[in-house]
Amino acid sequence: MASLGFSVGSGNSCLLLRAAVSDHSNPNSSRDGFNPLKKGAKSRKRLTSTNVASPPLPAVAAPHLPPSKETDDRRSHVAWTSVRQERWEGELHVQGQIPLWLKGTYLRNGPGVWHIEDYNFRHLFDGYAMLARLHFENGRLIAGHRQVESDAYKAAMKSKKLCYREFSEVPKQDNFLSYIGELANLFSGASLTDNANTGVVHLGDGRVVCLTETQKGSIVVDPDTLDTIGRFEYTDTLGGLIHSAHPIVTESEFLTLLPDLINPGYLAVRMEPGTNERRVIGRVDCSQGPAPGWVHSFPVTEHYIIAPEMPLRYCAGNLLRAEPTPLYKFEWHPESKAYMHAMCKASGKIVASVEVPLFVTFHFINAYEEKDEDGRVTALIADCCEHSADATILDQLRIQNLRSYTGEEDVLPDARVGRFRIPFDGSAYGELEAALDPNEHGKGMDMCSINPAFLGKKYRYAYACGAVRPCNFPNTLTKLDLVEKKAKNWYDEGAVPSEPFFVARPGATEEDDGVVISMISEKNGGSYALILDGTTFEEIARAKFPYGLPYGLHGCWVPKK
Repeated sequence: MASLGFSVGSGNSCLLLRAAVSDHSNPNSSRDGFNPLKKGAKSRKRLTSTNVASPPLPAVAAPHLPPSKETDDRRSHVAWTSVRQERWEGELHVQGQIPLWLKGTYLRNGPGVWHIEDYNFRHLFDGYAMLARLHFENGRLIAGHRQVESDAYKAAMKSKKLCYREFSEVPKQDNFLSYIGELANLFSGASLTDNANTGVVHLGDGRVVCLTETQKGSIVVDPDTLDTIGRFEYTDTLGGLIHSAHPIVTESEFLTLLPDLINPGYLAVRMEPGTNERRVIGRVDCSQGPAPGWVHSFPVTEHYIIAPEMPLRYCAGNLLRAEPTPLYKFEWHPESKAYMHAMCKASGKIVASVEVPLFVTFHFINAYEEKDEDGRVTALIADCCEHSADATILDQLRIQNLRSYTGEEDVLPDARVGRFRIPFDGSAYGELEAALDPNEHGKGMDMCSINPAFLGKKYRYAYACGAVRPCNFPNTLTKLDLVEKKAKNWYDEGAVPSEPFFVARPGATEEDDGVVISMISEKNGGSYALILDGTTFEEIARAKFPYGLPYGLHGCWVPKK
């Protein structure tokens, strides 16, 4: 979620914490304080260490990043504090048992540095991209992180100042002529960031690409070394400066939406594995409003692409401002209403466009086709993490708001699993309601994943981040049962978990047969990798990093070759 453009060396250790797994969030859960390094310490959990017969790999570290006032502020939660070195790699000591079938690499992208010298960035989404890596093989876990070497990051480290436009940040100009030149670069896209800090995808041809909202922020990386290989250059002539930060990626295709600010709408495009050429499937014209709605993500079914049109719309005027507005690159236009558009993947034709209740979402969970007894599609169902049509969630994510939280006030806006129904009977209206009682997950909901075998199909389970109140940010891992309309919640008091990522067991026949991987930032300044059983949602293993990792956004799984 980094930016929107105009067109728009340590030893290994383990700290075992007690975490709650329950059918409802338990605000009284707390850590047990067990420290295996302390003489005489005894664990309250019977976990088997599966650490290795062969010697662990040595840790590899790079020089520390330049210090700042931000990095010296020990009051800030480590989740919102810049990582203190550009690179680290080493083997982690595992408490519990990692399944032997889990072989491959989990990559997680997200902001890792929120400062340049003594200048602190404003927003969570401004931070320079950092990849974290967990490599699983034979019960062992090798971990590491590395900054993504975008042009924006390299220029900032060299010049000691901001050089590109980030989500809320604009380079400071020395004089009026410089300001005019920067505006010209904005229109051409030259001043837009390539800080690919939002997601990372594994393409069908094996390439791994870090992504953000800007098209130039598509950067190829090596999943084994985390080296930055170079920019992913699109070879078509479609143009445009922005795209959805979350394409739909499978072994056979890459689908995304390209917003059009000049003639409000979206192009739906497809790219085949092994190519860099996007081809147009069709176009969606916006129903109302001065600009297309923000399309950070979108869902698909087996035969349809769904283009959401939020009343939170791109705003060219806000892009020109030197200082951000509370909604940054967007404006809230409730009078323009909200819509959901369904496009046939094969023909590119719009088969339904319906007005729906106002909504705000960053992330869609999944979608599927509702059919009658003869197999005819009667409607599309699309689920998302919906923020109760409250656009102020964007300003809640200012980095200072996150750092200054004391734990006493309940300031996280309510959220739910929003379920859309898009009818195919010619109706002008669709439906939006909660898929389950939001109290099941503490009225917090974001950062979702599913079993990828159920992408675009009817499904039962999803994994996301929920809330134990009071809080200012999602602080639980949650397994959602959308059939029984129940949730199981994992919670570690004071910790900030990142996106729960589901990996299916090879050969599994049940939807939730697998594991859920997350990285946890602790309130004491540490961090650890966590593995939960996908069925029971109970912890089966964890491994502590020898340093604190900041919060991360989205990840992907690269199976072992």
